Amino acid sequence: MQVETRKHTYTPEEYLELEEKALYKSEYRDGEIIPMTGGSTNHNQIALNYAASLLYAIRKKQNRVFIGDVRLWIPEYRKYTYPDVIVTDGQTSYTGKNNTTITNPLLIIEVLSKLTKNYDQGDKFNFYRSIPQFKEYVLVEQNQYQVMHYSKTNEGEWIFREYKSEDDIVKLQHLDFEISLVDIYQDVNFEDKE
Repeated sequence: MQVETRKHTYTPEEYLELEEKALYKSEYRDGEIIPMTGGSTNHNQIALNYAASLLYAIRKKQNRVFIGDVRLWIPEYRKYTYPDVIVTDGQTSYTGKNNTTITNPLLIIEVLSKLTKNYDQGDKFNFYRSIPQFKEYVLVEQNQYQVMHYSKTNEGEWIFREYKSEDDIVKLQHLDFEISLVDIYQDVNFEDKE
């Protein structure tokens, strides 16, 4: 006799209620709740280096920088994610009753890990592109010098640039900001494998 198992699906409201009480973060993917993996010290250091540099550089502008614990809602695909770094332009838009979930990222930065690399480069980028305000995506490898940068043109096309040398400079197209790979990877130990 074969037993049929049913996968429980959750509404976005059920997910948010569970997430408020959870001891760890989870993403929401159209009814499914996916626990997030823990980050490494390299992952954390890279996200912190990028966010701190951005915060300092754009502190007197209309942009806001958020790191790690701020959720992003992607309505077209019914997804909640936790990008490593989010930058908004102008007034930050939230969904829900509090200020824990953003809806209008200009820039998203993801630090890649072995477990999330394919998702971050594939499906997740596809989901992010459905957000009208989203114009820049940066993916950072954590165990070697490698940054992949996508920027959206006024015509709606995405331009790809890749940086692999510690002397390279990543220049964002939609913010007055540039950063060297040396600064992105400051205090990162390439010997530590995730």
